[in-house]
Amino acid sequence: MSEEGQRVELYVYDLSYGYANQVSQFILGRHIEGVWHTAVVVFGTEYFFGSHGISRADPGGTLLGQPGRKLELGYTHVPRSVFEDYIDGLEESTFRGDKYNLLSHNCNNFTNEVSNFLVGQGIPTYILDVPEDVLNAPFGKTFVALIEKLSNSVTQRSANRESPEFLQLNTAIEEARLNSIALEERRNILNEKLARRERKKNKKKKREGKHKNSESEHRSDSGSSESNPPRKTRVRMSDTVEVIPGNNTDGDGGGRLPSEMADELEAEERREREEKKKNREPPVVFKEAVDVRIEFDNLVGLIDGKLSQDEMTSLEELHQYMLEDEGSWALGENFLLFIGRLLNDKSLPEEVCVHALNVLACAGLKDDVILVLHQDRKDHILMNFAYEIDRLSLNQQKALSLFVCNLFENLSSSEWLLYISEWQYNNSAISNIRVTTKVAVNSLLSDDADLRDRGTAIIHNLACKEVFDDVAVELTMALLQFFNGSPPEEQIFRCMKALAKFCQISGQDVPQLIQMIGPEPTKFKGASQRVDEQIALIVKKLR
Repeated sequence: MSEEGQRVELYVYDLSYGYANQVSQFILGRHIEGVWHTAVVVFGTEYFFGSHGISRADPGGTLLGQPGRKLELGYTHVPRSVFEDYIDGLEESTFRGDKYNLLSHNCNNFTNEVSNFLVGQGIPTYILDVPEDVLNAPFGKTFVALIEKLSNSVTQRSANRESPEFLQLNTAIEEARLNSIALEERRNILNEKLARRERKKNKKKKREGKHKNSESEHRSDSGSSESNPPRKTRVRMSDTVEVIPGNNTDGDGGGRLPSEMADELEAEERREREEKKKNREPPVVFKEAVDVRIEFDNLVGLIDGKLSQDEMTSLEELHQYMLEDEGSWALGENFLLFIGRLLNDKSLPEEVCVHALNVLACAGLKDDVILVLHQDRKDHILMNFAYEIDRLSLNQQKALSLFVCNLFENLSSSEWLLYISEWQYNNSAISNIRVTTKVAVNSLLSDDADLRDRGTAIIHNLACKEVFDDVAVELTMALLQFFNGSPPEEQIFRCMKALAKFCQISGQDVPQLIQMIGPEPTKFKGASQRVDEQIALIVKKLR
């Protein structure tokens, strides 16, 4: 410890993520800047209190990430061993988990007491003072209950992340899930091909039987075509486990190249997968928003002469995948590193990022894009970039929202957007679903009409996937803010449908939020019959 002592800081977080600042005036009749959660940082450790007792974490390493504010409380000369004994004593008495109360005995009371112990003064009064009219307001208790639920969720998940067993289990679950999806996809493809090959054999036998019956018995060479030994040809690099018997003289494509036969098989597979998609609730995607050839040509023109040899190879792979309709097997192991440079390299023109995202948005419509996404589970290049959406230019945000929206086209890639496995990024714990939610909210509440349109589509698609209730609550708050405007009927329908589904997912919190914040869903009654149907579903939940 230095002569001046050990520095003591107060980390201040807003549990409402800015929503208290936005909606408190409407709900409570007065403005509240934030719902504060605080922690004391000393001896290189962050200490905080919640419904599960006193917890410890690396500074900024909790679920809340980096604090909104860092306040210096002073310096202490209390030895660490003495301080740890003091914390242990609090943990067994005054600040046990069962003594936690959001209003009267919370994290701020804990940090205030610890601050007095370490530096002889408490934390700022604006954090400690919970206005009495919060509880006296018509919806004050409901507002507090929602914040308390969020607070409990934060402390529980933060405690979980401190456990090595939890981290190991979380990683194992995610790996098993990814492997299961890949195996299931492969199994389905092989089963389809085997069944198709069997059908072709049966058809061939029937044709040959009819042919023999119609021929003259004196033709001794009637079966000569079957006397040739079968030739085996591989159809694709990605299908090396599959060999298809064939010959040049039968009626099943004689004289065709193996690549032509493979293309025919892939076309048939695509048709069958499209048939399966009809059985689910269709997502809202934008298939005609951009022309992939124009976007690719513009991209090449901007980066010509600025790529390494490996990056040139990746560019050619992208051309094969997007313009020559090759499978995702064409993309090499360095492909995502190449994409990462196009998205993040500030030395390249901004338009490079935009065109790259638009090309990826077209890739998002392909059924094998999931194999590309799975390759990103280590470095999280795509999701780390998407997490920064609020710092991107408008054109970059529009292209990114298009990419995310189009990933809902296929079941596997839409499931990928909802993965809950967490990783650290800029000292924050994020996950695919957290990033997807952030992109959705940012887009929905944008001032740009195109971005808002894509935001309504993403939220509609998320609602159709049945997200967890905490995500439903967060998206509901954004929807209610969006409803203060006058959107077109198509967007009203998407958002009302999403709100109706969120009422089913979180049957208590979402209806309460609708009543607390407004506007009433009936504001849009008469927009169309389909909108009225969704409003009726919501109103039933409000009663």
